[in-house]
Amino acid sequence: MSDIPQDISHDQYAVRLKKLQDLRAAGSDPFRANCEQTHFSGEALKAYVDGQDYTVPVKVAGRLVVIRDMGKSQFVKILDQQGQIQLYVKKDLVGDGPYAAFKKLDLGDFIGVEGTLFKSKSGEITVRVDKFVLVAKALRPLPEKWHGLTDPEQVYRQRYLDLVVNPESRDRLLKRSQIVASLRRTLAGRKFIEVETPVLEGVAGGAAARPFTTHHNALGADFFLRIALELRLKRLLVGGIDRVFEIGRVFRNEGVSRKHNPEFTMLEVYQAYSDFRGMMDLIKALLQNACRDVLGATEIKHAASGQVINFAGDWREARYFDLIDEAVGFKLSEFRPTPDYRAKAIEGAKQLGLEIHDGWETFEIVNEIFGKKIEPTLIQPTFVTHLPKELCPLAKLNQQDAGLIDVFELIIGGMEVAPAYSEQNDPAVQREMFEKQVGEETQNLDNDFLLALEHGMPPAGGMGVGIDRLTILLTGAESIRDVILFPSLRPTPAGDKQ
Repeated sequence: MSDIPQDISHDQYAVRLKKLQDLRAAGSDPFRANCEQTHFSGEALKAYVDGQDYTVPVKVAGRLVVIRDMGKSQFVKILDQQGQIQLYVKKDLVGDGPYAAFKKLDLGDFIGVEGTLFKSKSGEITVRVDKFVLVAKALRPLPEKWHGLTDPEQVYRQRYLDLVVNPESRDRLLKRSQIVASLRRTLAGRKFIEVETPVLEGVAGGAAARPFTTHHNALGADFFLRIALELRLKRLLVGGIDRVFEIGRVFRNEGVSRKHNPEFTMLEVYQAYSDFRGMMDLIKALLQNACRDVLGATEIKHAASGQVINFAGDWREARYFDLIDEAVGFKLSEFRPTPDYRAKAIEGAKQLGLEIHDGWETFEIVNEIFGKKIEPTLIQPTFVTHLPKELCPLAKLNQQDAGLIDVFELIIGGMEVAPAYSEQNDPAVQREMFEKQVGEETQNLDNDFLLALEHGMPPAGGMGVGIDRLTILLTGAESIRDVILFPSLRPTPAGDKQ
């Protein structure tokens, strides 16, 4: 397949290549090493002083995205990181030779200009160009405004073009950067320390997921790409770093869906002497600040449900089994200590039309009910607490019910945004939970982490926040691929021209 229609690009490519050759033959450098800027487009627009045309000098640069030829003058627009700004190029101002050169420019070319600001007759702040320079020649055309780059596969493969021609994509991905910056500010304000930990691990721990594997030539050993950040960060709690976080890439060799990508970004945060309820306070602050910083509001419209999600209001708290009982229509939780629990769980799942696999453990059947029939209905911020202990071997057991753990899953917009735990710090209990999780595959037991735990770890609250899902939520994106700049895709066959 070819991602650029050949009947369009072939002819234009040849024309542009001839222009490139002519520029070089004339002694011009079509790919300059630098270009002086004094303003981004947005800054230039703000610098204009009303009623004082041609008094504010600016130097701006960007990609040509609009050209309106009026004979002896042109109105054009360039695009930079902050958006578009209009330029006015007049033959009498720049001179005959430069103006003739300007008229040979193509959409997609990068130019730098020097001039002064004024307001056009239509009221648009514009740069009157005194000088310009071509800084990078585009040999291929941009997609057509109305008919180009609408195929989702092409959007993801050629994200660089998507960012040029689709303003909503550009805005969404810039907001992602702002969300991450806001999270960092909030955590820094609460005295958390940011760290970086290894991507390559000898044991794939911290989550139940299939890892990617690789080989380290220098060490002569196989490694896993990390599936979580947790166990390294907890070692830092042992080492006396009481408030620590990392924002990093995590890799899980599993399925792709609207909410899942094999490579994704996590914030994991740990606070000594806290617990899962302390994490409730923290996640509220993180999300409320992010909404204010990025959106300027604490309410968003959830497109799928039509509801307005209010981050500043009361956040619901509901126990996991209370929600399960409500969904199945009977007190399934009362059967937990009895031999009938599995049969009743299957009965409840089938009543709801769910397909159950014979090899599933009872807790997996119950969690299927939660994942398919409960989670998608929780649109407003909801802390789902006290989950079955089998779902997370790294959390503290509940003191009143040892079959439950002191955790929450924060559900917003029908999807999990942040799980949090009162972290397990008893090395004997932790070893027992790990051994039950890995079964006979003892090579998957992280003995080094258990050794660290035996040196003593303070009580702590820990939490993970999916950056991609949070961006979906705050920007209204339809899929996780829309908020990842370059999502994982099947490689194109060798020889395909992009």
